[in-house]
Amino acid sequence: MFYEEHNPPHFHAYYNEYQALIGIHDFRILQGSLPPKALALVMEWAMLHKKELLEEWERIEKKLEIFKIEPLK
Repeated sequence: MFYEEHNPPHFHAYYNEYQALIGIHDFRILQGSLPPKALALVMEWAMLHKKELLEEWERIEKKLEIFKIEPLK
């Protein structure tokens, strides 16, 4: 996530030369693409951290400091 973002709430996922914007509420790909295996890992991570993703989005909207969310192990 980055400051100066736009709605709907989303996060950015990167894998090699691929990138995607993924909606936080429904995990729909809003823009871009990822290979299937990478997308599956990103979706697993997002489902585990949905609450944190939404909290971070709120922090961005309020121009507050954002925090790193734990990676998938």
